[in-house]
Amino acid sequence: MSTLSLTNFYIPVPLLATATEGETADSALVLASVLLSLVVIYFASKLGGELCFRINLPPVLGELVGGVAVGVSALGLLVFPEGGFSATDSLLMQFLQLTTEVTPEGLEAVFSSQGEVVSVLSELGVIILLFEIGLESDLKELIRVGPQAAIVAVVGVVTPFALGTLGLVYGFNVPIVPAVFAGAALTATSIGITAKVLAELGRLSSSEGQIIIGAAVLDDILGIIVLAVVASLVKTGEIQVFNILYLIVSAAIFLIGAILLGRLLSPLYVKLVDEMKTRGQLLLVSICFAFVLSYIAQIIQLEGILGSFAAGLVLAETTKRHELEELIAPISDIFVPIFFVCVGAKTDLSVLNPTVPSNREGLILALFLIVVAIIGKVVTGFTILGKPDLNKLAIGVGMIPRGEVGLVFAGVGSASGALSQSTEAAIIMMVILTTFLAPPWLRMVFKEPAVSPQEQEST
Repeated sequence: MSTLSLTNFYIPVPLLATATEGETADSALVLASVLLSLVVIYFASKLGGELCFRINLPPVLGELVGGVAVGVSALGLLVFPEGGFSATDSLLMQFLQLTTEVTPEGLEAVFSSQGEVVSVLSELGVIILLFEIGLESDLKELIRVGPQAAIVAVVGVVTPFALGTLGLVYGFNVPIVPAVFAGAALTATSIGITAKVLAELGRLSSSEGQIIIGAAVLDDILGIIVLAVVASLVKTGEIQVFNILYLIVSAAIFLIGAILLGRLLSPLYVKLVDEMKTRGQLLLVSICFAFVLSYIAQIIQLEGILGSFAAGLVLAETTKRHELEELIAPISDIFVPIFFVCVGAKTDLSVLNPTVPSNREGLILALFLIVVAIIGKVVTGFTILGKPDLNKLAIGVGMIPRGEVGLVFAGVGSASGALSQSTEAAIIMMVILTTFLAPPWLRMVFKEPAVSPQEQEST
């Protein structure tokens, strides 16, 4: 990735920068393209969010739809090189070429760097989102619903994986390895999308909301383990038991250890913040804590979002909780839309075109995967026994969206060469429809919000 030199902020650059003027000019073009991308992202997120809000749909769905509108499926403004696209496929890059003297070779370099920068900002957005969700969650309530969340998570992984894999092998004669990959993609749950909708509905702190969040966190852990097992199967032809045990043990130690250690250190955190006199002390110390836990999670082969979520849970138990929630909100408003718009922008709806012969097999497989994806998660809520007051349908619906997590499975399968074009298309279609179906359905099954977004902002 090209680095953005600090000299760009002090040394004037020509209005028509060129890629042949050296390092500074190249950095200027990367910065210019990222700025254009952010303008498109924020415009798409607010327009989509406002439209959905006015028709009583979750604004997060509008951000996803806005991403689709500006992405590869429609306008082609926000395009990423990892999808196999070049700079000429991006209208933003074409505009940059028209307004600068960049060469075609330089434009490709800028396009690659711009995609990397925006993708990193997107990942940062979901880390901040999960930190915010952790702050809004109740650790005691999560522990209380832990057994129910564990049941939901395990059933939500085993059921779709078994139904999907066996159905593809015996019903559609799909080879075992791509069938296992497709089944693994069905196990995922996008905690970011569901958590945002629950927060918008004022249901995040409800028993149902806490069960969904707890189960989604466990799903991430189980999903990582499943993905590691499947990837190992593709590479070596055999399952490496040591890697599975390592992932299970490291995930358990990390989550339990982070929460226990955080609770021990929280008085020191409060004292440190109180003694600091400079501006932003609470926000920056808290974000550093979240980033450290995210880093640790990332380097032990877990997901960074688990670290930031754990950090939010720990800090939610301190006296700084409400003040920190107010401070993190504008940061979240800046970074989180990047994540949701990018998820939509990377979604290629061309796989839904039945007139393309290569898509037809994928459409049939996709219909099967979509049915299994929905049923395999909806049934999870009804596996909780002895809790008649729980909205069990809402719990199941909250587990449906696969989002970016499902796309990770598809991406790994595609990169490994294990997936045929039709199977890959089917997985992508399943991810698309479950991601877009869940938010409005979740709103329907919850009826009216317990606390409106306006009421949340006023408290």
